[in-house]
Amino acid sequence: MTMKYPEAIDYLYSRLPMFTRDGATAFKKDLTNTLALCSALGNPHNHFKSVHIAGTNGKGSTSHMLAAILQVAGYRTGLYTSPHLIDFRERIRVDGRMIPKRAVSHFVASNQPLIESIQPSFFEVTVAMAYSYFEKQEVDIAIVETGLGGRLDSTNIIMPLLSVITNIGYDHTNMLGNTLQEIATEKAGIIKPGIPVVIGEWQLEVSGIFERIAAENRSKLVYASQWWEVESAGKDADYQYLAATRRNAVSGNSYALDLKGSYQAKNLPAVLCAVEELRTMGFTIKDGHIRQALAQVLPLTGLMGRWQTLSSEPLVICDTGHNADGWREVLANISATPHHALHMVIGVMRDKDLAMMLPLLPRDARYYFCQVAMPRALPAQELQASATSFGLEGTAFTNVDEALRAAKQHAGVDDLIFIGGSTFIVGELLAGFTH
Repeated sequence: MTMKYPEAIDYLYSRLPMFTRDGATAFKKDLTNTLALCSALGNPHNHFKSVHIAGTNGKGSTSHMLAAILQVAGYRTGLYTSPHLIDFRERIRVDGRMIPKRAVSHFVASNQPLIESIQPSFFEVTVAMAYSYFEKQEVDIAIVETGLGGRLDSTNIIMPLLSVITNIGYDHTNMLGNTLQEIATEKAGIIKPGIPVVIGEWQLEVSGIFERIAAENRSKLVYASQWWEVESAGKDADYQYLAATRRNAVSGNSYALDLKGSYQAKNLPAVLCAVEELRTMGFTIKDGHIRQALAQVLPLTGLMGRWQTLSSEPLVICDTGHNADGWREVLANISATPHHALHMVIGVMRDKDLAMMLPLLPRDARYYFCQVAMPRALPAQELQASATSFGLEGTAFTNVDEALRAAKQHAGVDDLIFIGGSTFIVGELLAGFTH
């Protein structure tokens, strides 16, 4: 059977349960379907090396930075991330290049009977497609980002060389648990017997959980934040500069990052520790490779939506941060960005905890509430009503384009327009900018 790319994408989107569209009902709480799919495909995940990355915030940036470093070091590198912002193929890359359309359509067409028999979710099929593609492309190593959680995440059938968990915060509590300890237990599910694990941030509330599970698995555990101290060394139009000093070292290294969000200072220690672990396994990664890669993560891996500047006069910036911790980092970046008045174009999903998020937002900003066209999206009018109860004043719009147009009409040349609150708001925005 042959199938054109638009048909394949339509099949994936319309035929399969999809978390980004349907929410918790599409989340399969076991690995049965993924294991069955991959078994029928010859277990492709057993035929390439990998690094597995989980965490509440920063796992996408960490994945892209690590992939960029391995690419510059000369390794054929697979990268699996989710969700995508504009193009489905963003999820599956080799050396920064998206999976070809013909590879997507061929996979769907040739495996449609298998998919129909197993009845997997959209994410389960996407994981199987990525693993199959990485095997066919004979990658030297694949960086695999979890979708949601860790223990029961579809990606968690791999036996990686290294596990990385960036941090733990409140997000998807309806599926992962209502306490940091419950969420940490789910994320720690990617820790495998005898496989070293790097934890990006030491957090008092959850450190005992990681230490217990690592000990049970006899896995070496490293807290990156205890090994590396990273400080801002300034920024310019093209880069932010970070100074990283290893514990007990007399001097450190300076890195220019084309990822400009200040929160990358929290992600960098995990990246550096991951590189150190890979070096002990025989990977040749020089300090020059790291510097070169971090200065060009965006062109190397195609990362978008992380404190991304879209235009100036007025300054327009978007960011995919969407939970309480993500918002704290976004607001720190806003505070550090010179501007006169602040205009906030925001939309959220129904499953977000507004009572935790809205009190964080500045009351002196002008708000433009919007939504994307998917069932999970919270209607803009409902978001506006909730925001008003927290003293946030603004207007509701049917989509992000209308909201941004209104913000631009009201903004002066020295103002800042920020767009965010949801990965999907940013995705819809960027799709408009690229077409």
